Amino acid sequence: MTISAVKLDISDAVDVSVTDDTLTVELSDGRTISVPIEWYPRLVHGTLEECNNWRIIGGGQGIHWEDLDEDISIEGLIAGSPSGESHSSFKKWLAQRNSAYQKLKWAYGHLAWHYAKKTTTHVKCNL
Repeated sequence: MTISAVKLDISDAVDVSVTDDTLTVELSDGRTISVPIEWYPRLVHGTLEECNNWRIIGGGQGIHWEDLDEDISIEGLIAGSPSGESHSSFKKWLAQRNSAYQKLKWAYGHLAWHYAKKTTTHVKCNL
């Protein structure tokens, strides 16, 4: 028996959108691929701003989210392959993300307190 290999010509990504439940990629051949966002946990945990900060890489063969350190190949999307990231790797990323968020939240609160302290006007009231 002879098995012949089929070489697939993978179209390039031309546009990407992320909603609360779906990752949608427009391809150069006119197809639209939509997959559940749950396939990519980093996108699930991303803010709207982070999810919209993507760029096409590899001449259209992949998508990269800088803020989330996420890369998704068009070939993987067409094949129906969810994220291959291990659970331990994702947990480590999420812990680092949460730690950085808490530090940022503290710094913002600290700066807001100092600003409020400097701008508060004290009025002396004589009764």
